Amino acid sequence: MNFRFSVFLFLLCNSVLLIPAQNAFEIIEKADSRMRGESSYSEMTITTVRPRWQKTMSLKNWTIGSDYAVSLVLSPAKEKGSVFLKRGNEVWNYIPSLERTIKLPPSMMMQSWMGTDLTNDDLVKQSSTVVDYTHKIIGEETIEDLPCWKLELVPKEEAAVVWGKVIVWIDKQDFMQLKSEFYDEDFELINRMVGSKIKTFSGKKLPSVMEFIPVENEGQKTVIEYLKWDFDTEIPENYFSTQYVSRLK
Repeated sequence: MNFRFSVFLFLLCNSVLLIPAQNAFEIIEKADSRMRGESSYSEMTITTVRPRWQKTMSLKNWTIGSDYAVSLVLSPAKEKGSVFLKRGNEVWNYIPSLERTIKLPPSMMMQSWMGTDLTNDDLVKQSSTVVDYTHKIIGEETIEDLPCWKLELVPKEEAAVVWGKVIVWIDKQDFMQLKSEFYDEDFELINRMVGSKIKTFSGKKLPSVMEFIPVENEGQKTVIEYLKWDFDTEIPENYFSTQYVSRLK
């Protein structure tokens, strides 16, 4: 091996070592940003599966950053027109049969959303995986044939969150969240989320299907399927007003 080639290898190896590694916070921040964008509009179905029956709902969703989110139920007819609105740390529910908008207390965020395996917090994402948790890389695994980071999220002492711990798997190429495990305050595994059927939405690769599976209830799950998912779209600010939710279409 000649001297010049030896120097080249030395510089190459050291330049690789100098490339900054992704830290846990950066990974979570990129994954979170990828699913939110500056704003987003989506259309989805949510199917609740039980051993003897299943029910499918259709929804539209609008978001601006992490502070504003609103979800409108389109079907079935019984729930049509119901709206869930997040404004900062406040969550509101418009009930069309009563023509009333009520504010949900923090104690209701862990409760089931409309009989599904999702909590109210899952739907409106009141808590933030970026702000409300500390983050640590605890391993690497392969999900859907994609190399992933495995991270542990533990809530900060002052954070008002519903989970005692969350484990997430995020792929290294596109920062997609492909799997999550949700633990209660006693660190007992409660729910598992698995993403699949990766599609491209507004130039971003994302799982189009997400299954939420309660680990103790065999044959039970809730499946979210994104039919449309647009990012960085213009959304009128009045969509996130408690006075406007009854007029959403």
